[in-house]
Amino acid sequence: MTQLSIEIIFESALQIHLFEERAVSITFSESGVKIKLPTTRKLAEFLDVPHYYVLPYFAMMEQEALVTRAERVGIMTTSTGTTRYLALMKERYPGEGIALFGPAIYSELIASLP
Repeated sequence: MTQLSIEIIFESALQIHLFEERAVSITFSESGVKIKLPTTRKLAEFLDVPHYYVLPYFAMMEQEALVTRAERVGIMTTSTGTTRYLALMKERYPGEGIALFGPAIYSELIASLP
């Protein structure tokens, strides 16, 4: 069984977006960029673990201010979570990120990294 961690959750969310769904839901606002993560059930299925194994990691991610949960909206990254997500994309999947977002949007998102 997969050994879970916050890093693996972010990696899995990124892989689901880039390779399975080929889509990312992004919200731009005055407070920053937020990315909608896959559901906990989708992540558990992707990781081939029971759903209840994933839940504690989302609780940890909330405590570390990486994500927020909103009823009927889903799980969204915070500014810190978005930075972590984009840094991982830049490091491991730049080609896929450019293919999905296009060069201009990808460059702007990556340029927003600290």
